[in-house]
Amino acid sequence: GCKRASLGSLSESVAVFDPELLQRIIGELGSKLQPVHNVGRDHVKHTLTAVDGSVVKTLSTITQAAYLKNVHGQSKSAWRLHAHFDIDHHVPRRIDVTRGLNSGKTDEKYVLRKALQPDHCYVMDRWYGEFLLWNDIHAIKSSYVCRVRDNSVYEVIEERPLSEEARAADILFDGIVQLGASSKPEKRPNHPTRLIMIKTNPHTQRGKQPGGKTGPPSDGILRIVTDLVDDVPAEIIGDIFRHRWMVEIF
Repeated sequence: GCKRASLGSLSESVAVFDPELLQRIIGELGSKLQPVHNVGRDHVKHTLTAVDGSVVKTLSTITQAAYLKNVHGQSKSAWRLHAHFDIDHHVPRRIDVTRGLNSGKTDEKYVLRKALQPDHCYVMDRWYGEFLLWNDIHAIKSSYVCRVRDNSVYEVIEERPLSEEARAADILFDGIVQLGASSKPEKRPNHPTRLIMIKTNPHTQRGKQPGGKTGPPSDGILRIVTDLVDDVPAEIIGDIFRHRWMVEIF
């Protein structure tokens, strides 16, 4: 029922047919996708889903964006794409679009909380290291693998012996820990949490360009917290987090 589109390109397609018609086509194609990875599949049954937000800058002449200013009077000509990336199938499954601000209802944690689904293993970086978000993920019968800050405070409840495979993967520590001792009980993790520490290359904070941002320095130890406390080897948890980088590449 569509008019013929240009043979040269589909750039005029939005003026020819309703874009919603593509959803069924894309959905049918997506249902036929076969996995291209098998990350931890023998141990983790949930769908491995890397989540992250990325700012897309736009022309300041676009009215919606141009009128938004930060505290320095600079134009916030951008939107933020909150992506859910299926690691095994190597495709995005969901993208929520908000303003470029990363606060309030556009905060990446807030947007993820609204989009949580059961049977997913959410693979996340430090910004998502919020105890109440972890509780919500656990409550919905999903799981998480989340990096935490280098200065995270915790109490070791049980330290587990490291296998040869774990040591070969540069695992330094594997154990059950209690996080949030300085927080009120209702704001702490309400389920067992497992900490895995992995040796990495330390680095100092890099100089930033005007108006840009850089990541914090690293002490050479990657700290990962998960609610997958049983039956998943430490080196598999590390491999799962390593594949989080796919969402950054996307």
